[in-house]
Amino acid sequence: MRIAVGGIHIESSTFSPHLSTAADFEVTRGSELLARYDWLTAPWASGVEWVPLVHARALPGGAVEASAYHAWKEEIAAAGPVDGFLLDFHGAMSVPGLDDAEGNLVTAIRTAIGPEPLISTAMDLHGNVSRVLFDACDLLTCYRTAPHVDVWETRERAARNLVEALRRGSRPHKALVHVPILLPGEQTSTRDEPARGLYARIPALTARPEIIDAAVWIGFAWADQPRCRGAVVVTGHDRAAVAGAARELGERFWAARDEFAFVAPTGTMDECLDAALAPDARRPFFISDSGDNPGAGGADDVTYALSRMLARDSSRRAVFASLADPAAVASLDGVAIGSPVRVTAGGRIDGRDPGPVQLDGVLEAVADDPDGGRCVSVRIAGLSVFLTSRRMQYRLLASYQRLGVDVRSADLVTVKIGYLEPELFEAAGDWMLALTPGGVDQHLARLAYRNVLRPVFPLDRDFTADLTVIT
Repeated sequence: MRIAVGGIHIESSTFSPHLSTAADFEVTRGSELLARYDWLTAPWASGVEWVPLVHARALPGGAVEASAYHAWKEEIAAAGPVDGFLLDFHGAMSVPGLDDAEGNLVTAIRTAIGPEPLISTAMDLHGNVSRVLFDACDLLTCYRTAPHVDVWETRERAARNLVEALRRGSRPHKALVHVPILLPGEQTSTRDEPARGLYARIPALTARPEIIDAAVWIGFAWADQPRCRGAVVVTGHDRAAVAGAARELGERFWAARDEFAFVAPTGTMDECLDAALAPDARRPFFISDSGDNPGAGGADDVTYALSRMLARDSSRRAVFASLADPAAVASLDGVAIGSPVRVTAGGRIDGRDPGPVQLDGVLEAVADDPDGGRCVSVRIAGLSVFLTSRRMQYRLLASYQRLGVDVRSADLVTVKIGYLEPELFEAAGDWMLALTPGGVDQHLARLAYRNVLRPVFPLDRDFTADLTVIT
């Protein structure tokens, strides 16, 4: 049994001016690609020849440079004769000129391998399931947690479902329901209701003997494309049972639409600072600079939130993490720790107001980070401003510690993120989500949608949903 493995994993904001190039991706091939999957030697995987193609993965960003995408697509579609294909990708990639990049990719794969081999996808729940993608694939599944703590479990499930289907020798039945909901991940965390209860329904569905898998996609809110909306896909052994389960899960998703709310109190950046700097605030107080979150595709160099911090009382111990600006970092090469510095940073990719800011302070620390490359901390009174050579998301405590900061000793940490990832969530004394401007603005009504299918909740509210089951 020969199963090919490959994919391109990124989510792309079409509202961000950032362009994701080949240099932004970690690319693996051959044995290095297969080494990502620790289940290849599991008993259920015995007798399978895994055929590694190419896997490219990047931090979320803007649209992917077309030349890079098409080069990887050619590699992925060159699988040769196979029985199956494990497609390991995100589901919200954008490429200039394509409204459905993953649909374009899977079409190329299907054309290359022919109609008989089975294709199984492992996806992010913030991906999109277009009709083209659904029609070309045989098994589709996605994460069941946000923040995503079941990434590798999902990939193993997609692979195992594929192997078992090939051994049975029968093509699974499948059903799709598009749910006209478009919501940011920060309103759909599985830590909270109604997403927690919605995803909690899946184990009972998959326990039914007729069902192989059930999956719910929230969809990706920061791309202006017709495929961006919620989706439910169920696969199994019985056509009627599969269709019924998809309808059941899709109707529950739609029924919960008014219950979705932000996972933390929200406000403008100034309102969040007022709360964070109040005498009775629990510390460390985290503020999410959510509109420029690189974990969703933001440029990572919008200076709005930092400018509001610089305008406040500078005596409090605070951290700003971070601005991506390789030129600013490079300008500090050779400067001794503790030296006074003046550096202009930010606003080079996404130059919206206030644009680049001038930082007058002291070079506090320099470190190399596996995500951000060379990073520096500029200290301005009580505020540490992190500058990075590459876009990164300060989601891990170790990244702060490399620059000499223990967040638990800070009064305030502003981080370019949406919902707090697990380590930050555990460390936070309190937390607010600032509705800041940027390429992944949480205030969806401020975004200039032109191509998403309407009506869609919450941009539209007074309509009856079409929850047609597609098989």
